[in-house]
Amino acid sequence: MQPVVVPEPDGSVRVAGRRVPRGELPSVVASADAGARWTWDDTNRWYPALLAAGVRVERAHDLRLAHRILRRSALASWPEPDAPPGPWDTLPPTPLTAARDEPAMLFPAPGPGDDALEPDPVAELAVQDAVVAGSAAPGRLRLLLAAESAGALAAVEMFHAGLPWLADVHDAVLTEILGPRPRPGERPARLDELAHRIRAALDAPASLNPDSPRDLLRAIERAGVGARSLRKWELERLDHPVIEPLLEYKSLYRLLTANGWAWLDAWVRDGRFRSEYVVGGVVTGRWASSGGGALQLPKSVRRAVVADPGWTFVVADAAQLEPRVLAAMAGDEVMAAAGRGPDGRGADMYAGIVASGAVPTRELAKVGMLGAMYGGTTGSSGQVLPRLAKAFPRSLAFVDEAARAGERGEIVTTHLGRSSPLPGATWHEAQSGAYQDDAGDDDVAKARSYARSWGRFTRNFVVQGTAAEWALCWLASIRRRLWALGVSSSALDAGAVPAPFAGRPHLVFFVHDEIVVHTPADLADAVAAEVEAAAAEAGRLLFGDFPVQFPLSVAVARTYADAK
Repeated sequence: MQPVVVPEPDGSVRVAGRRVPRGELPSVVASADAGARWTWDDTNRWYPALLAAGVRVERAHDLRLAHRILRRSALASWPEPDAPPGPWDTLPPTPLTAARDEPAMLFPAPGPGDDALEPDPVAELAVQDAVVAGSAAPGRLRLLLAAESAGALAAVEMFHAGLPWLADVHDAVLTEILGPRPRPGERPARLDELAHRIRAALDAPASLNPDSPRDLLRAIERAGVGARSLRKWELERLDHPVIEPLLEYKSLYRLLTANGWAWLDAWVRDGRFRSEYVVGGVVTGRWASSGGGALQLPKSVRRAVVADPGWTFVVADAAQLEPRVLAAMAGDEVMAAAGRGPDGRGADMYAGIVASGAVPTRELAKVGMLGAMYGGTTGSSGQVLPRLAKAFPRSLAFVDEAARAGERGEIVTTHLGRSSPLPGATWHEAQSGAYQDDAGDDDVAKARSYARSWGRFTRNFVVQGTAAEWALCWLASIRRRLWALGVSSSALDAGAVPAPFAGRPHLVFFVHDEIVVHTPADLADAVAAEVEAAAAEAGRLLFGDFPVQFPLSVAVARTYADAK
């Protein structure tokens, strides 16, 4: 069953040929077959209101996300591929914060003339089904679209449930590190003290503002410090009295601006931090965040992430996900064996690379693999790469070929079918410039530099993008498995946990290869087991019976800081 949700010009909605007021959609969905796959233009547009009514959707097909994948995939042939962008190409995700702050906007009625701009979900679904069926790998593309759509459901659910967050603990952390909350326009005490030390070390006037990179660099130049930028790695190499207070100031200022009191006021409500994830917001398929900085929560503020009474967190992250994905994509059984360890249960892959005799230390194994996947050819990485290429020729040849394709200006594609963009006009101008009759050495060097840069991008695209696909499948499997665990009898008083997740374990945080589940304490062991089973399932979905393992680091703790 695949009901399509179609918005009508009069503000109603049509579902499987039946027209109902938009406000009745939750009851329609709740009464439908539990196995239905709901198809709509944008999960962010429709799902928040369903959750607000306590209705969970098991499966969905997000036409906006699927269109973006299929339109670009080298595995599919889109009709009229050279046609100018249409409404589905330019359709943005509906902001979730609008649904939270303006309940009346949960089912917004179209304004005058908006009906003419509404893309047709039924027609788009027919096009997408035909494109997938006629593609070079329909099975892989179907899995990718299903995983992407499941990720969209999970993202809205995590926004709905929120990550438990104690504002008083966060305030105490900031006070401990920065000093008491300052009045508007003033610096916290610790930053003010460091600012005085910076000015004194540079013999600069009291008007010097350490928050201004331009003014600070000028003062550093006048003082003869020897720094050409404010990058941490460059400052750490210098010996000058200003370095120590300046590095501390930069670190604390980052905390203040990224997760300080203003962040706390804006993003934590009713004991929950609700980040608006952007599914597929990065070109490789990784998620982004449209606000709140969910993908970068510093360790210092994680003490404020505390589970509700009677509840706890299960925190899990995948160990060396990208090199394991590379081994599977390349069909490299030798590298896969390095990740299994002597007991066959999954091990530290970098330690396994050392045990294989390829390199002498774990640090060199890590540096070398990162260099292989990200295009590092200098320093320790460049020295180790030949040894890794000899030990694991299939894996290294795989990313090298992806890099060469990028250098030629070609598209590369992930395991399930997400394709990279073509290089832009600047790249093409550099390449064509090198072939002009009057081209000089500088033109040739520029073209070569641009080609290598794009080659580094495509080298990493295939690995990072496929790792993102594994993570999406993992997330989708976790989501399904958590719901199947049911309601805990000891957590019927759900407290701040909203329906439909009251008493149930549920996802509350996701970043690349890490998840956080908020669960009734008595279900924590069962949740941990399901999270690990989901990782194995994701591996099978992508790579079948290829002998690669995806071990997890799993911790159970009431505070996020204690789990990391």
